[in-house]
Amino acid sequence: MPKFSANLSMLFNEVDFIQRFRAARQQGFSAVEYMFPYGYAIDTLRNELAENQLVQVLHNLPAGNWEAGERGIACLPGREAEFRDGVGLAIEYARALGCQQINCLIGNPDSRVDADITDSLVVTNLSYAAKEMAKENIRLLVEPINKYDMPAFYLKNTHQALELMTRVGSPNLYLQYDIYHMQRMEGELIQTMQRLQDKIAHIQVADNPGRNEPGTGEINYDVIFNALDNMGYSGWIGCEYKPATTTVAGLSWVKKYQH
Repeated sequence: MPKFSANLSMLFNEVDFIQRFRAARQQGFSAVEYMFPYGYAIDTLRNELAENQLVQVLHNLPAGNWEAGERGIACLPGREAEFRDGVGLAIEYARALGCQQINCLIGNPDSRVDADITDSLVVTNLSYAAKEMAKENIRLLVEPINKYDMPAFYLKNTHQALELMTRVGSPNLYLQYDIYHMQRMEGELIQTMQRLQDKIAHIQVADNPGRNEPGTGEINYDVIFNALDNMGYSGWIGCEYKPATTTVAGLSWVKKYQH
């Protein structure tokens, strides 16, 4: 039976962020994830998790100036110190919140920089992050994102991700497999997850087109969840989608899996 995590950056946007923890619990979720914890005090987040009996399963490394369009800094020369500081901050939050996975959004490369230099920098930064997180028993994840939603993003498909993971060569670097993004880029969802199941640490879901909740588009999630059960996937499945109407109205798809 799949186990689902509510992505609080995407769901329950009808209420303020801190209120979303309780909203997730009230809708039957036992785990949450979200993009960035850094705008909130650790004690505030820890209290929300404890009061609502929630497990935090994921957050991202600091990703630079999000409002200015940055989507990660691991690929940007001159930002190495900032990246390393971000690794330390992310670990501090993860350790305090009991979070065992941190995702690195690699970012949009600077087109003025030679691709080989960018590639080498990414490997260096991920190697550092993977090593530091291993000391704390925290997994480092990387996520490919489709080229239609984020055309400039560094990592676009699983083939590129695997090549990167090979170059880094760390046993503590894993794949975050977002079914929506990979449906748009590759298809072959079940075969890909079967082939890469030893490398996939976290899965996220949304339907296509529209990136709305499962059941609104072309992806047969009943078949996918059954396949994940059959292959013994025991990780969390993050609900990272845009509700078509309200969050609660769109949750009927998940109720048959919650127990």
